[in-house]
Amino acid sequence: MSIVWFEIPADNIELAKEFYSSLFGWKFAKLPAAVNDYWHIDTGGGDDTPDGGLMPRMHPRQAITNYVSVPSVTKAMAKVEKLGGKICKSKTAVPGMGYFAICEDTEGNTFAIWEMNNRAK
Repeated sequence: MSIVWFEIPADNIELAKEFYSSLFGWKFAKLPAAVNDYWHIDTGGGDDTPDGGLMPRMHPRQAITNYVSVPSVTKAMAKVEKLGGKICKSKTAVPGMGYFAICEDTEGNTFAIWEMNNRAK
């Protein structure tokens, strides 16, 4: 399993775009279907390196979230809980792309699990 996506929360989207663009050369494109101000981050790497998203911060302590690929979000959620972690946001569909869930590990760190599935509704 590997990291396949990340999300960076920001209070000032334009300032964050300028920072990461200048620092790493990342390119940003607004996703037209996004409900909020959500930007795709093209990190410039090959297909084997993750891209990410830039989004408005939803709460003051929101940190960067890494998405880890799993074969089944449902099975991975059960394993998270069995190992003492918590489910913060249950299995959620991204239509035509897949499913994700937001979890918390035993140390209070949040992360997401991602299942590719182009039939997700």
